[in-house]
Amino acid sequence: MADPKGFLKVTERELPPRRPVPVRILDWKEVYEAGDQAVLRRQAGRCMDCGIPFCHQGCPLGNLIPEWNDLTWRGEGRAAIERLHATNNFPEFTGRLCPAPCESSCVLGINQPAVTIKQIEVSTIDEAFAHGWVEAEPPGRLTGKTVAVVGSGPAGLAAAQQLTRAGHTVAVYERDDRIGGLLRYGIPDFKMEKRHLESRLRQMRDEGTRFRAGVEIGKDLSWADLRARYDAVVIATGSTVPRDLAIPGRDLDGVHFAMEYLVESNKAVAGDQVPHQIHAEGKHVVVIGGGDTGADCIGTAHRQGALSVTNLAIGAQPPSGRPDHQPWPMAPTLFEVQSAHEEGGERSFLASTVEFLGNEAGEVRALRVAETEFVDGRRVPKSGTEREIPADLVLIAMGFTGPERSALEQQLGAVFTSRGNVERADDWQSTSAGVFVAGDAGRGQSLIVWAIAEGRAAASAVDEYLMGSTNLPAPVRPTDVAIGLQHA
Repeated sequence: MADPKGFLKVTERELPPRRPVPVRILDWKEVYEAGDQAVLRRQAGRCMDCGIPFCHQGCPLGNLIPEWNDLTWRGEGRAAIERLHATNNFPEFTGRLCPAPCESSCVLGINQPAVTIKQIEVSTIDEAFAHGWVEAEPPGRLTGKTVAVVGSGPAGLAAAQQLTRAGHTVAVYERDDRIGGLLRYGIPDFKMEKRHLESRLRQMRDEGTRFRAGVEIGKDLSWADLRARYDAVVIATGSTVPRDLAIPGRDLDGVHFAMEYLVESNKAVAGDQVPHQIHAEGKHVVVIGGGDTGADCIGTAHRQGALSVTNLAIGAQPPSGRPDHQPWPMAPTLFEVQSAHEEGGERSFLASTVEFLGNEAGEVRALRVAETEFVDGRRVPKSGTEREIPADLVLIAMGFTGPERSALEQQLGAVFTSRGNVERADDWQSTSAGVFVAGDAGRGQSLIVWAIAEGRAAASAVDEYLMGSTNLPAPVRPTDVAIGLQHA
């Protein structure tokens, strides 16, 4: 185990400092400064190697957290990354983007700040890339079987890497012009610079995975034709239909879905020319939705030079400490101050948007907002509390309702659940034989760790379908919802 007395000698969490706000909003680089290895080892030494490590149940990947904490504390970085990669294909993504439910389950967190699991994870993989320890793992033999993976987000990439390493010939289809899905165009660079994605894609190409960007299945190639060409198909298209806000003034110029805004910003940061880009410079920006996507919009607006940024959340402000109804080891809903929130702007809770107000040119000029009250369990605007908020740009970041249905229903005969997700059986297959579903397309909007875990599990099911048996790990089942629904 790590230092047997580590959690007694070191009782405080230590994280790398974030770059100063006045500096970091001038660029798109990640907000954290480089970590100190001495601090990292000291924090890893706080891991208690519990008799029952509840951090395992906090993470659907089943990460071997006490093992790589111990190896980090001992300074054995290469062994640590091997243990980390044993359960997680992409720790450089999860270490930056996951809200770390493992830390909520840390046994030390009962009466002390939890171990800095997420920081140890990302530092381990960054060290591994820096030292050349992340190498291609091509299969020893090919099976002659072919698999198409549709969608190149974390679920699709995880399934593709597992299946390639099992010896199948795998092609990943992505409708965008670059591979990566939300990792590419949904996540701003200040949260994850795209060099990390490129490094992993190089490894996957070297292993034999083939990538087909700019091909939209259902339009450029039908789902039926794709199924006919391949021995198996994995649907990993994500949950991409945004939840709308159908109130008066929704059609005004300047009211956009968050992903429209973020995709264009990411393309511009990558050096692309984006005609008529949705831009926040010199504007009063209002972001509707208090989740991660909303925070991404806030940080992006700051860097674009917004005149003001206001974030509206319809619900109450969460508590700063663990509430009684979410005891350890549950993942509690807490008031979170992300890096984007540190950079300025106003956060308003219990705020219900009633109407978008426009000018004579048909452009949004303000929002009419009221306090939220609860009536018969419903959140409704409270009469008599209306006020106006200036707005030149409104970004709707209220989550997603499921995958796009039309082509899947018409061309593949896919069946959808009452929650709007692609229906699948316990073996990850849809209602079409040989067509499997992984990630948010089958689960609904959830965490990146669930996407990777489902990609790995679906790959195991595909391998068994093709070969009659499999040695690939299956960390989760389609019916495992306990953790995912807490964050959906």
